[in-house]
This record gives sequence, structure tokens and C-alpha cells, in this order.
Amino acid sequence: MIRWEGPAAQRDRDAAWARLLAARRARAGESGAEVAAARAGSADPLFRECYGGLVAAAARGPLAIAQIGQSLDGRIAAVSGHSRYINGPEGLDHLHRLRALADAVVVGASTADLDDPQLTVRRVEGPDPARVVIDPRGRVPAGRRMFRGGGAPAFAVVAPGARAPEGAGRIEPGSAADGAFRPRDILAALRARGYGFVLVEGGAATVSRFLAAGALDRLHVTVSPLVLGSGRPGLELPPVARVDEALRPPARTYRLGADILFDCDLGAAEQAAAPAHPGARRGP
Repeated sequence: MIRWEGPAAQRDRDAAWARLLAARRARAGESGAEVAAARAGSADPLFRECYGGLVAAAARGPLAIAQIGQSLDGRIAAVSGHSRYINGPEGLDHLHRLRALADAVVVGASTADLDDPQLTVRRVEGPDPARVVIDPRGRVPAGRRMFRGGGAPAFAVVAPGARAPEGAGRIEPGSAADGAFRPRDILAALRARGYGFVLVEGGAATVSRFLAAGALDRLHVTVSPLVLGSGRPGLELPPVARVDEALRPPARTYRLGADILFDCDLGAAEQAAAPAHPGARRGP
């Protein structure tokens, strides 16, 4: 996790990021050799391996990744709900880079309503993704920032007959069982609109639902050296009786300033011989 710093390192990262953005724009028709060329030349493994690996995976086919930021003790917010900012500036830069690489970014209704995120790329160079809220009952009020401004479209995933906020297109991925859509149906509906690389950004309940459904290819967990002691937990999955039944995906780690990024390969975990988490098995 050692990263070299200074003007030369920053120039290296800027050049690597420019190549990756170019590969992202062209990935529909690019070859594996072109993706490899976009990754080559950077001395920083975060850009070469992590971001380069995402661009390469998206060039091969649909890709779903989730991102969550938490404290050392697994909290994403204080008891009050305050969460700005658990992760440091480098962790926020990472989140915005993921947005820039993705075709669409997805949040739940509570996140859209209470946090009022813009879901745009502001901290780094790159295009804004399409902004998507999962809102089966149409309860997110109009006027939220994700539905205003920016050149990227906004969508609401709603049940038939439910209201979509002004400024948002409708996506109806099928029936909502127990008031919730199947994550795989949401991803399929987005792919049908040309959004093959999807970032599930939050909140924790939405990320947990996609993870439990086995609908994710990768999971990014950014851990900050912070202990809250209490507060809102991060991932919550169906319980396991034994530790060896837990999901244990292969992971690489990267330094993001004071934060540590865990890049978890859920596709590789699915193929591993060890038992998968019962709530995270892939299936129809």
C-alpha cells in the first residue's frame, strides 16, 4: 500500500486517469489490447490495477459495483444520522472517480430524500453518470438535487402507478415483492437503456440488498481510522452460524490518504471452493 508522492507522482496519476477516461468513452468498440494500453505506464497501483481493472471488466460486459465508506468499527453514520465526512478527501475523490467511470449511479429513496446528494462528478475530471433512485412507492419529493442540473439524465425506479419526481424518467422493472424490487431486475432494466456499468452508492440498506441478492461483481469498502463506538451500521446480511460460512472474497487494498480501500472481487468469491455466504449466493 506504499504510494510515492510529489509532483511527478501527481503527473503520473493525471496522465493515467486521462487514459482511463479515454478508454471508458471508447469501450463499446475497444479491444483488450486497447484497454491494456490505457492501463500501462502508471506506477500507481490504484490507477493501474483498481481503476484499470474496472475499465477492463466493463469492456468485457455488464458490471455492477457497490461502494460504502465506514469507520473502523463498521459505522457509516452517528446515531443522529450525521455522516459528513467519515472518509477523508482522498476517499471522496475515489467515490467521484467511480462515478466518472460508471454509466449510472444508484441510490435508495431514503438516501435521495435525507442526504439530497447531487450524484455528479465534481472532485475529479470525467463525465457525470446517469442518476437513479430506487423509489417503489414514489415517496422522494420533487426538487431533490439529483433531479436538477447537470447534463446526465435522472431516473426513478417506481412501481406501476407510483409517481416519478419532476425531472426524472420512469423505470418500471417489474413487480415489487414486499415493497422492494429485485436488484437483478433493476440492473437488467438499466442495461436495457444502455447503462452496463452500474455503481450502487447507497445507502447501506440498498448496498446490503444488492450484496445479499448476489447481484454485485465488486464491492469497495473504504475504511477510515475513526471509531464512533455507536451509530448506524454498514453492511447487514442474513446471519451465519459459523465464521467459515461467511463471504470471504479475494481483496486488494489501496491507500487513500489516511483511509484504506478494500477492493473485493465478488465474482472470484463466487467461484472459490469455500462456502459462500447464504445471503450472497448468485442465482435467478
